Amino acid sequence: MTKSTTAQRPLGSGHDARSTADDVLRGVDLTGRTAVITGGYSGLGLEATRALARAGAHVIVPARRPRQAAAALSDTPGTEVVALDLADLDSVRAFADGVLASGRTVDVLITNAGIMACPETRVGPGWEAHFAVNHLGHFALVNRLVPALTPGRARVVPVASSGHFLSDIRWDDPHFRDSPYDPWLAYAQSKTANALFARHLDTVAGDRGPRAFAVHPGSILTPLQRHVPREEQIAQGWMDRDGRPADGFKSPAQGAATAVWAATSPLLEGHGGAYCQDCDIAGPATSDDMLIGGVKPWAVDPAAAARLWELSADLTGLDAFA
Repeated sequence: MTKSTTAQRPLGSGHDARSTADDVLRGVDLTGRTAVITGGYSGLGLEATRALARAGAHVIVPARRPRQAAAALSDTPGTEVVALDLADLDSVRAFADGVLASGRTVDVLITNAGIMACPETRVGPGWEAHFAVNHLGHFALVNRLVPALTPGRARVVPVASSGHFLSDIRWDDPHFRDSPYDPWLAYAQSKTANALFARHLDTVAGDRGPRAFAVHPGSILTPLQRHVPREEQIAQGWMDRDGRPADGFKSPAQGAATAVWAATSPLLEGHGGAYCQDCDIAGPATSDDMLIGGVKPWAVDPAAAARLWELSADLTGLDAFA
């Protein structure tokens, strides 16, 4: 097993925060490749789906709302919608079993779907919903799809966030059973989990792959903020009173760029497990300004990543690399 030793140091990719998903994929031919993008029918996930399909990939879009997904993708050839509810591990198993039964291989798996700052919600055996949907559902999905991931070539790209700045993993109480529920800390913990998942997945997968990269897409106004009242978004400085995004916010097409870059760029060979932003490897965070970004040490700590993997495997009963 080859352990990830990636340093959080930009490579100089030639792209930046202004690049779009189409910019990143210009000249890239993905004909014959298969991608899976959870939440690939809304916000930046929709832009990633469209860009990968335009580059020639066949894109499978798992969706909790299949009719809505089919409508959103009706004008995007090369896409396929399949039902999946990340809050339900039986649904995750059914989706993965369908992919495996088809005999297809998966070259790109972007775990993009998620929830943000929602009211306290319990799923499964009482799991907190952010941790369950944003992390554990994707952990289960990736582990079940390992047999389909193209050996030596597949990439897994968890979509994290600078929201991880607000919380490490709450090791003593990840499900807020013994402390008051805080929607922002719940979201933040799940985003730290996304980054740590990529770090350890890349480690345990070894030389056969898949390679894994966590990405911060940037600050973008999308349906992800559906649970955040408009007045709160204005107070946070995300938008003005006319609904225009604040300076420094990206369009959804720009927000999708780092995920598709991490899924396809040859520059990332040898850099598995890295946390990326603005179409490059992110440097360490030098402040608490989430708009500037970077990565906090707790989101790339190898020991924490291994500990989270063990916890997640225990909770889901899954570990494809055990």
